[in-house]
Amino acid sequence: MWAAVPERARWRYRPHRSFWRHPAVRAGAVIILLAICGLLILSLVREQTGTQGFLVGLGLATLPVPLLMAAFRWLDRVEPGPWRNLIFAFAWGACAAALVAITANSFATQWIATATADPTGAESLGATVVAPIVEESAKAAAILLIFLFRRKSFTGLVDGVVVAGFTATGFAFTENILYLGNAFGEDQQIGNSGLASVTAATFFVRVVMSPFAHPLFTVLTGIGFGVAALATRRQRVRRWLLPVLGLTLAMGTHALWNGSSSLFGPYGFYAVYAAFMVPAFALLTWLAIWSRQRELRTVSAELPAYAAAGWLGETEPLALSSMRARSTARDVAGRTYGPAAARTVREYQAFATALAFLRHRAGRGAADPDFAEREQELLHHMWQRREMASPALAYAARATGRVWTPPPYIDYGGYNPYRS
Repeated sequence: MWAAVPERARWRYRPHRSFWRHPAVRAGAVIILLAICGLLILSLVREQTGTQGFLVGLGLATLPVPLLMAAFRWLDRVEPGPWRNLIFAFAWGACAAALVAITANSFATQWIATATADPTGAESLGATVVAPIVEESAKAAAILLIFLFRRKSFTGLVDGVVVAGFTATGFAFTENILYLGNAFGEDQQIGNSGLASVTAATFFVRVVMSPFAHPLFTVLTGIGFGVAALATRRQRVRRWLLPVLGLTLAMGTHALWNGSSSLFGPYGFYAVYAAFMVPAFALLTWLAIWSRQRELRTVSAELPAYAAAGWLGETEPLALSSMRARSTARDVAGRTYGPAAARTVREYQAFATALAFLRHRAGRGAADPDFAEREQELLHHMWQRREMASPALAYAARATGRVWTPPPYIDYGGYNPYRS
């Protein structure tokens, strides 16, 4: 078994990269780009809302962000993606996508108003047609970049949903600052305050009623990329068609939402909200949770092969395919040996899950060229942590009922209640 473990010099597999592909170069370029976009978008929003409106909008727009991020991160618990990917997605949505949307939407609306001499019609057309196309395309760019350049951490539908959710949450955050800041400025001009104010109404509609609106649209794009990630190399049409289909659905849903009042009258917003948005949100939530359970089934199906080869304990695949058992293993290791032990068990679980998905993709004919090296690397990282993680997972399998344990033997001193 030890023969399969790489030498120390090969403990971390590093394929050869050209200079522009070096992680530090890419990270530096991305940080600079997003920082510039962030400064520009903050300047534009502050210019439109004023300093006081900007601060009020910023405070109110922040409220739903932790809840949305926690919800999407919860979906990603089976194989958590790197935080750097999610931070990039959120920052892209909040900075780059928002900057593109504000600039392009304003330019397109002004051009249509000038060409048609109908400012009102231009505003309606901009909100219903231009904004969905521009905004969903700008948000989809983040998903595309992670899909292309962080392919090893983008393995299926759940990854697409989570990345799309973080991107859309960032975009909605910046957009809410603008809308809430403008509403506050309007209240300041007309002297409104309290529950009857424009700010309160805007907060209720955008933050209380529909904080999931932008994530719902963009998640459709994420699903397209997520299903494409499952495609084999021979399924090239599927790999490119599904993301485009998902983006088209996102644009259409966004257009229906934006045009609900103009298309269906004054109560169109509430009709679309009740008849379409809520059921669609419930359906996508079910799909995301079902996909997470499917990931656990993949872990249960793929890891027994490694247990048979001696890399894992006999009961570990059962424990690793249960979120409750995983949590129990981390808790018992932390209580017994401290936080470092719990972290070791968490890392072991992450490597084992990645190994299961790697083997699953290989079985479907979608393995990467470096499959053998990646498999060997993951096995070695698991072996390093096995001494701590294996007993904790074995205990968790028994404690959570994943493995049947006979009741303890009790000596009644020869007493037999069935003997007369």
